Amino acid sequence: MNLLPANAASFIGASSNQLQSGKVAILGIGYDGTTSFRPGTRRGPDGLRAVSDAGIETYSPTLDRDLEDIGFSDLGNLEISHGAPEPVIKAAYEATREILAAGAIPAIIGGEHSISPGPIKASFENHPDLLVVQFDAHADLRHEWNGSPNSHACAMRRTLDFLPPDRLLQVGIRSGTREEFQEMHKHNRLVAPTAEALRAALSQFGNPPIYLTFDIDFFDPSLVPGTGTPEAGGIDWPTCESLLRILDNHSLIAFDLVELAPTLDPTEASCCLAAKLLRELLLISS
Repeated sequence: MNLLPANAASFIGASSNQLQSGKVAILGIGYDGTTSFRPGTRRGPDGLRAVSDAGIETYSPTLDRDLEDIGFSDLGNLEISHGAPEPVIKAAYEATREILAAGAIPAIIGGEHSISPGPIKASFENHPDLLVVQFDAHADLRHEWNGSPNSHACAMRRTLDFLPPDRLLQVGIRSGTREEFQEMHKHNRLVAPTAEALRAALSQFGNPPIYLTFDIDFFDPSLVPGTGTPEAGGIDWPTCESLLRILDNHSLIAFDLVELAPTLDPTEASCCLAAKLLRELLLISS
């Protein structure tokens, strides 16, 4: 994979900038070429890293585990173009394939949600029984948006181009078209953002390999104003912790964390919350 020259600190606790078999590998993909409201997600990966050292601890009280005990890599940011999304999605796919081929666990930080079908497809090819779990405010099931079939509003639609329709769970969706909600209900994909609902939904699948795609606008914008398409009515941090505890009982084989736009929140509170969330996801997937 082609990586940009290092221009930002690694995420707190990273022990290497090289792929290590059996270890999680962070890869930043700072792209916001299809943003439909407020741009800025291209700075998400570096914003997360910048606050991590002073903004959070390596220890998670929720999980009673510490980043210093797991050993993980921060590979830096993927070199991408900032035009059409198609080359970026392809580059994200190929980079994730490389991480998986090395026996490492992909942890993708964005960047907007349009990048996610690439890493999900690579993970699906590696795990044919993959279950994708989406934490998000928006359904992202549009066939096209603003003239592009690969917009960030189409991320789950493009995922369903290859993923069986019964291998997607969409948690906490609170915005979308009538047709999107009808589709989610038809396929029994829509899950309330509670621990009980998530536990019940996952229990139908046994213990499959899970790819988690986490859009930061899943949170209420009062907590995370630094995102491009804020949507009122999201979750708080204690609710997030309860959901993470459920995921901790399952096999998280890859994840992405997207739609953080640091420049939209000069307080850096959004970056600090996202960095704390990344810490939890690194620990769960290790």
